[in-house]
Amino acid sequence: MKESTKVIARNKKALHDYFIEETYEAGIVLTGTEVKSIRQGKVNLKDSYSQIESGEAFIHAMHISPYEQGNIYNTDPLRKRKLLLNRKEIRKLVGLTTQKGYSLIPLSLYLKNGLVKIELAVAMGKKKYDKRQDIAKKDAERRMQRVRDY
Repeated sequence: MKESTKVIARNKKALHDYFIEETYEAGIVLTGTEVKSIRQGKVNLKDSYSQIESGEAFIHAMHISPYEQGNIYNTDPLRKRKLLLNRKEIRKLVGLTTQKGYSLIPLSLYLKNGLVKIELAVAMGKKKYDKRQDIAKKDAERRMQRVRDY
């Protein structure tokens, strides 16, 4: 059976601000109007983050715009949403995120065989000098590519 995936949203800022250690795929608990809005691409992962609270994983500050035809069934766009992970994965994530400097960051939201999935990353925050080094490296690669093109 062929798997079909369609990326809806990416968190580009996360790749700039964090070193990615591990990634996990998780399901997400949504209402019907939220799913319809996600299918239209009206979701923003920019400032979102994930936390583990009392043995369950939740995503905070993920903005899903209200569905236009949803009227009374629309929910708060910034509400916290439960993530669907195995108990073993949650225990591992608790161990990793309790270490100093590590956090859970969503990288992308996508449809996989009709289901909404989210890619979570265990990440360590970059310092200012790390970001500068990455920018300098990208600039150097761009210059070398321009020279090759001519």
